[in-house]
Amino acid sequence: MKAPAPEIAETADHRLDITADICPMTFVRTRLLIEKMAAGDVAEIRLRGEEPLKNVPDSVAELGHDILSLEPQPDQPPDGLHLLRIRKN
Repeated sequence: MKAPAPEIAETADHRLDITADICPMTFVRTRLLIEKMAAGDVAEIRLRGEEPLKNVPDSVAELGHDILSLEPQPDQPPDGLHLLRIRKN
């Protein structure tokens, strides 16, 4: 997985909330979103849980897309709500 770029100021073109889903549906829904995106589009994906926090970013990177950031949301436990930002290549 590529390191997040520190100077990210892009707005998201797409948003997806997969906090209520479990693997493998977390990545299935993410991949369906990526397939609808145009090259260069940015998506924000809300996720939670140890497995999605590891598997979704790793799978997105394996498909050749950029991981812009993966940030925990305020006042959350380590496997709590995170915001993943990706760019489709």
